[in-house]
Amino acid sequence: MAQTPQAKYRKDYQSPSHAITDIDLTFDLYDNDTTVVATSKVKQLKESTTLRLEGEDLKLKSIHVNGEAWTAYDELEGALEIHQLPAECELTIETLIDPEANTALEGLYKSGGAFCTQCEAEGFRRITYYMDRPDVLAKYTTKVIADKGQYPFLLSNGNRIDQGDLDGGRHWVQWQDPHPKPAYLFALVAGDFDVLRDKFVTQSGRNVELEIFVDKGNLDRAPHAMTSLINSMKWDEERFGLEYDLDIYMIVAVDFFNMGAMENKGLNIFNSKFVLANEKTATDTDYLGIEAVIGHEYFHNWTGNRVTCRDWFQLSLKEGLTVFRDQEFSSDLGSRAVNRINNVRIIRGPQFAEDASPMSHPIRPDKVIEMNNFYTLTVYEKGSEVIRMMHTLLGEEGFQAGMKLYFERHDGTAATCEDFVAAMEDASGISLKQFRLWYSQSGTPTVKVSSDYNAAEQTYSLTVEQSTEPTQDQADKQALHIPFDVELYTQNGSVIELRCNNEPVHNVLDVTQAKQTFVFENVAEKPVPSLLREFSAPVKLEYDYSDEELIFLMVHARNEFARWDAGQMLLAKYIRANVAKVQEGQEVELSDAVVDAFRGVLLSKDLEPAFIAEVLSLPSFNEVSGWYKQVDVDAVTKVLKAVKVILATQLNDELSAIYHSSKQAAYSIDHAAIGQRALRNTALSFLAYTEQGDELAKGQYADANNMTDTIAAMSAANSAQLECRESLMQDYSDKWKHDGLVMDKWFALQGTNPAENVLDVIKQTMGHEAFSLKNPNRTRSLVGSFLNMNPVRFHAKSGEGYKFAGEILRELNSSNPQVASRLIDPLLKFRKYDEQRQALIKAELEALKSMDNLAKDLFEKVTKALES
Repeated sequence: MAQTPQAKYRKDYQSPSHAITDIDLTFDLYDNDTTVVATSKVKQLKESTTLRLEGEDLKLKSIHVNGEAWTAYDELEGALEIHQLPAECELTIETLIDPEANTALEGLYKSGGAFCTQCEAEGFRRITYYMDRPDVLAKYTTKVIADKGQYPFLLSNGNRIDQGDLDGGRHWVQWQDPHPKPAYLFALVAGDFDVLRDKFVTQSGRNVELEIFVDKGNLDRAPHAMTSLINSMKWDEERFGLEYDLDIYMIVAVDFFNMGAMENKGLNIFNSKFVLANEKTATDTDYLGIEAVIGHEYFHNWTGNRVTCRDWFQLSLKEGLTVFRDQEFSSDLGSRAVNRINNVRIIRGPQFAEDASPMSHPIRPDKVIEMNNFYTLTVYEKGSEVIRMMHTLLGEEGFQAGMKLYFERHDGTAATCEDFVAAMEDASGISLKQFRLWYSQSGTPTVKVSSDYNAAEQTYSLTVEQSTEPTQDQADKQALHIPFDVELYTQNGSVIELRCNNEPVHNVLDVTQAKQTFVFENVAEKPVPSLLREFSAPVKLEYDYSDEELIFLMVHARNEFARWDAGQMLLAKYIRANVAKVQEGQEVELSDAVVDAFRGVLLSKDLEPAFIAEVLSLPSFNEVSGWYKQVDVDAVTKVLKAVKVILATQLNDELSAIYHSSKQAAYSIDHAAIGQRALRNTALSFLAYTEQGDELAKGQYADANNMTDTIAAMSAANSAQLECRESLMQDYSDKWKHDGLVMDKWFALQGTNPAENVLDVIKQTMGHEAFSLKNPNRTRSLVGSFLNMNPVRFHAKSGEGYKFAGEILRELNSSNPQVASRLIDPLLKFRKYDEQRQALIKAELEALKSMDNLAKDLFEKVTKALES
């Protein structure tokens, strides 16, 4: 490596030397030599007359200041410095770029036959030299010129203000965005699409044109996205009082995209995965994902666009808050309990693992080498949990007052996480001084709880101890403010009122010390506690529940999440115990009481089918791994499979009854139908491990009238290695090989195939006509699923899985380092495994580190892992 990438620190933030109030862009689009002319109104803010602009892979053609050619400048690596500028001026820079060669998919690039952009976090510098930082906000006017036959649609941010035809079959369209924005929110798309159009009337009576652009032939897969957009706009008005602020809102679906979607002002560019759906091509999970992501990007219009980030260390300001908003949107429209369960699964699995990895960082990081590496579960999902804790502490009314004050203070500006917390504090009158530590402290706190019942005094005590282990970035940890939600039950299931000092107290306890005891009065009998209800804080709970108490909570807890959580804790007890047994050469066992507890859930008439499906779902390998300092891959994998087989065998009658009685004649995506399918397909995933498994999977695949049931049949055959697997996989490939997005589901099944020869199969699959390593979706589906979701084969003792990962990462390092950086994460946790596996993974990391051209995306992660 020629030059070691340098870290940037949040403490070193300095405000910009100049302001750019307006920028006028002209794009003359050609595949390999697009001309960009950028005319900016520049105003000096500090004493320096030198303006530093960022730029990457640009060919500088000319610089003019106030219309005159300018020669006082220096071209540097990654930057342009212009000297002797007047205090105010008009700066025009002409550059030449090559969109066709841009495989990194940042800046302006070609996706299929269309031009499109991705500028977050620092992609705009690949378009023109500019102050590519989020605290420089300008009003954008954009003129796009292209061949009219090839690119009839020319799109950019804001409202369309003019258009016309040119000689040579070319045409132009001009857009203007009246709202100042940073460069990362810029967008441009040019292509030939099918368009779905609709309208939305805002609460103040304004008409907004809605347009969704999809590849030709995909129009029948766009209506759900449009419905989701309209629902999002309506929900944001009703729940948050926030109205859309332009005349048009556009979404474009593209197939080559590094992220899920992008909230560019008025022109959202989406990975096609989160737009396209019909019952033949998309599963229920896809439908729900589209609803959530459409909502997420729309909600950014206020929490991210109207108020943006001062610097990239503040990323959670917009992302944590907007994830919280999209979670609330999904919960208000669907099942709140099921949504909460799915959110918590992400935290307890991959996010806790991230907290314990060499890449551990607070939701507001203190230092960074490559900003793309901090688009993490910690910043997004844990960031959302921090917002949710504030909502818990302030209540809906107090939280909404805080949101209102936040927008009053910061609309049209670049703000910080501190600004948000201060608005919440000032609006509610509740001190969040200690709570702020959640923004600056990394790692996952462990909360140990012990209880004591005094029958004579009728008091019940809960002693709560919190601790956070040192992380690679922080050795010393402080006590956090943890909202700890509890409920106490009598032996017959009645709720006991919480009273302290003869006064009723709220069920959310303020845990603020390393050790605290809460004493509750008037408790007539020894209660059963329900702890950390709704997962009221992103912590690991330790409490010595008996099996009987957990089974009691599975039946009696008022809160559905608490019932599910009790079932998960019960499973966890037995998984841990059985891992120890397997390590001693013993067989896996489950007690009759545990099996009966899950039988009771299956037979319940009061619970939603979607909720029952969640209760039956076992913790993932990745979640279980997080319970151990050093994970025994083989023992954990064996136990998880054995527990599933035992439950399948013992509950065969009940699972079969559910499976056969809940088949639906017609497909619909209302939440009741989705829940019924979820339960039926969960039953199938267990029954696959019984004698009837092959017949059921084959039959369901043949009879399926929707993709949800098709993929469920294939997944069951894949996981249980049924005889029918190969024929189902072949039939699906023959049917869908022309459609990469639909094939992604097939690629994921190839990646998670537990067969011993899976690596040979994956390498062969990479030659499939629908696969391309240049396409992030294809790569994540096949390679990503193998690295992340196929532990026993990825961690094969031969090291062949690690070697394969290293080969792929070296190839992607040159073509798309952002995707490579996402894929490397399973290798970073190498110290969690036995010495043999550690040595094999370390060798691959060392090989990566020794590369001359290692991208800074990978450099940052590899060096942190090796230093851990």
